[in-house]
Amino acid sequence: MEGGVSTVSRTEFTEFWTTVWRTPYIMRLALSAGIGGLLFGYDTGVISGALLYIKDDFKSVQNSTWLRETIVSMAVAGAVIGAAFGGWLNDRYGRKKSILLADVLFMAGAVLMAVAQSPAMIILGRIFVGFGVGMASMTAPLYISEASPARIRGALVSTNGLLITGGAFLSYVINYAFTKIPGTWRWMLGVAGLPAFIQFILMIWLPESPRWLYSQNKIEEAREVMENLYPAEEVEQEIRALKASVEAEKAQEGTIGDSTIEKLKSAWGNVVVRRGLVAGITVQVAQQFVGINTVMYYSPTIVQFAGFASNSTALALSLVTSGLNVVGTIISMIFVDRYGRRRLMIISMFGIITCLVVLSFMFYEASTHAPRISHAESFNFGVNSTCPTFAQASNPASWNCMTCLKTSPKCAFCSNAASEYQPGACLVADDGLKGTCHSQNRVWFSEGCPSKFGIYAVLLLGLYIISYAPGMGTAPWIVNSEIYPLRYRGIGGGTAAVSNWVSNLIVSETFLTLTEALGSAGTFLLFAGFSFLGLLAIFFIVPETKGLQLEEIEHMLEKGYKPSLFCSKGKTEETNDV
Repeated sequence: MEGGVSTVSRTEFTEFWTTVWRTPYIMRLALSAGIGGLLFGYDTGVISGALLYIKDDFKSVQNSTWLRETIVSMAVAGAVIGAAFGGWLNDRYGRKKSILLADVLFMAGAVLMAVAQSPAMIILGRIFVGFGVGMASMTAPLYISEASPARIRGALVSTNGLLITGGAFLSYVINYAFTKIPGTWRWMLGVAGLPAFIQFILMIWLPESPRWLYSQNKIEEAREVMENLYPAEEVEQEIRALKASVEAEKAQEGTIGDSTIEKLKSAWGNVVVRRGLVAGITVQVAQQFVGINTVMYYSPTIVQFAGFASNSTALALSLVTSGLNVVGTIISMIFVDRYGRRRLMIISMFGIITCLVVLSFMFYEASTHAPRISHAESFNFGVNSTCPTFAQASNPASWNCMTCLKTSPKCAFCSNAASEYQPGACLVADDGLKGTCHSQNRVWFSEGCPSKFGIYAVLLLGLYIISYAPGMGTAPWIVNSEIYPLRYRGIGGGTAAVSNWVSNLIVSETFLTLTEALGSAGTFLLFAGFSFLGLLAIFFIVPETKGLQLEEIEHMLEKGYKPSLFCSKGKTEETNDV
C-alpha cells in the first residue's frame, strides 16, 4: 500500500511472520488469491506427464511433433489472450471478479479435457485453461500486492510464486499417482477443476482490492478492508496516502482515455510508465528465454532424452526436479526482501547460464557415446521390422542409437539383451515390436538413448531449477506488481504478462522442433545464449524496487537510475530517456 513506514530500506523475513501472525487476515487473502497461482502451476505442469499417455491413446499425437507441441502450447496461446483481456478486466470490473472468471475457465477446461474423445478436444480444453492461466498470472499477484503492507509485500507476492511452483510439483505427484489407474491422462487433466471450485467459493467471501475500491469512489468499503489489514493506528495514515494517490490519478484520467489503445499510447508517452514497462517486459521475456518451460512442460521427455525409457521412471525423476523448484521458491521468499529483486535475478542468471552450458555438454557426450546399431540385432526381428531408413542406408556402420531416432519418428531403438550399452536394433516404432522387444528382456527407446551420462544430465536439471527458482522464478512477477503507478497498473501488468506468455508460446511451440534440428545439446546451448543476453538486459535496464514505497518507485523511474550490480535504494541518477 502507499504510505505505511515511509523509510523502509530493509525488510527482514521475520517481519513477514510477525505481521501475518498479528494480522492473519492478510495471509488468508494472499493464500486464497494464490490458489490462482496453484492452478497456474498445475495446469502448465500437468501436461508434461499427461502427454506421455496421450501419445499412447492417439497415434496421430505419437507420430506428429507439431501436434505434441500444439497440445502443450495451446494453453500458453490461451494465456496470451487471457493476460491481455485480464488487464482490461482488472481495471474495469476489479481484481476479485477477474479471479472468479478465471476459476470458471479453469473448471470448463478441466472438464472438457477429461472427457476428450480426440486431440482437437484436448486442444480446445487447453485453450480454455490457458485463458484462466493468463488472467491468474497477472491478477493474483496484483490482488496480493494491493492488499499488502510495503514492508512484507515481496514476501507475500512470493507466496503466489510458491503456490505456482507448488502447483507444478503437485501436478507431477498427481501424474505419478495416476500412472497405474485406468484413464491416466484424463484424471491428470481433469482434477484441476477441484482447486478452481475451491477458490471460487473462497473468493466469493473475500473483499475486493482496497486500492481498486478507493479508485471507484467506494471509500467506506476500502476503509473496512484496510481496517482488517492494518493495525488501528496505521489505518488513517494509509487512507491519507491512498487518497492522495487516487486524487493525483484522477487528475490525469482525462488525458489518458478509456480505451486500451489510448491507455497504451498514454503509458508509452509517460516517461515513468515507459521505463517501468521496459523493465517489466525485459524481466518477463528473459524469464521465458532461459528455457524454463521446456523443463516444466517437457521434463519427462527431457529425462527420456537423457536415456531413461520408462514413463514412470521419467515421471519420478521429473518429480524430483519439480520439488527443487518449490525449495528454490521458498529460498526466494526468505531473501527477496532482504537482498532485493535485481540482485537475485542477476545471481540466478549466472547459475542458469552455467547449468545450461554444462547440460549441453552432457547431452553432446550422451549423443556421441550412444550404443551402436547392429545389423544382426536389427534383422533378428525380421527384415520388415527393421527401420526402412537403416535398411537402405549407404553407410549403416556409422549409425548409432541417436542416428536411428533422429532419422524418423517412426523408428525406435531396442537395446541389446545383455546390456543397454551394447549394440542394439533399429526397428519400426509400433506397439507389436515394442511388446516383442520387452518380451526378450530388452528396453525400448523412442525419445532418447541409453547413456551413462544420463544421471548427470538429470542432476544438472535439478541445479538449473535451483538456480532459476529463487531469482528468475519469482522476482519478475514481484517487479511487475510494484513498478507501475496505480492508474497504469492494469494495462502495464497486462502488457508485461502478454510479453511473458508470447515468449512462453514461442519457446514451448518450438522446443521439440529445435531438438530435432539442433539436438538436445544444441538446443540447451541456444538457451544459454539467450540467457546471457537476458543477463545483460537486466543489468542495464532493470532497477531495484526492494523495500520502496510505490511513490518512491515512481520517483526513481522519473529521475532515472544508474546500473549497478548490487544497486540499492536511493542509488539513482539522471539517464537518457528509454
